[in-house]
Amino acid sequence: MEHPIGIIGGMGPMASQLFYKMVTEHTAAERDQDHIDLILLSDASMPDRTAAILSGQYEGPYEQLLSDARLLEQCGCTAIAITCNTAHFFADMIADKIGIPILHMIRETAAALAGRYPGGVVGVMATDGTVQTGLYQKALTERGLTPWTPPAEIQKEVMHQIYDRVKKGLPCDQESWARIEAAYRQAGCAAVVLACTELSVIKADEGLGDWYVDPMETLARKVIETAGKTYH
Repeated sequence: MEHPIGIIGGMGPMASQLFYKMVTEHTAAERDQDHIDLILLSDASMPDRTAAILSGQYEGPYEQLLSDARLLEQCGCTAIAITCNTAHFFADMIADKIGIPILHMIRETAAALAGRYPGGVVGVMATDGTVQTGLYQKALTERGLTPWTPPAEIQKEVMHQIYDRVKKGLPCDQESWARIEAAYRQAGCAAVVLACTELSVIKADEGLGDWYVDPMETLARKVIETAGKTYH
């Protein structure tokens, strides 16, 4: 295995398998050997990132993510991708404690959106934890975009989709999703970032259009290009 890229997943497992599928499908390849060498670490026991952020008790996910990153580094990985948006709060804390780069899904997504919708309003659909950290709001603002997050009643519906549906292996709640979408459209969003990988699963399952931007797709492209392969 030459210069593998490490993937820290399992947060949740459905999102991780979707990410692997994205990387595989979008790598220009005619045979097995044309694909990317990856080491997939599905850390399903990772403590809940949102709960840790909201409680201020960072130690659990911080220490486990750092341990995972060091393990991948020891395995010879040349870069790391993390298939959880909320976990990037902790990724920023560990970046200088390992000797290989973390491919930053949030910053890469903000850069891509700035190129497509310069100066536009971009909705952020995420867990309470990700919203509270302001990870996407900061990244989007730095790129000249205006982030929009929903009012409390709509945010509760977003959390319902993530925790009561996808994380439990259930399909999207269609009536609830219609209310969520209406709120973002009424806010004048040029695009909506699905800033939680469980929402990426909903996009794939429901065949949602390009108005919904999936950061995992952006990260998949970055992984492919970092490995020296062609994205198609």
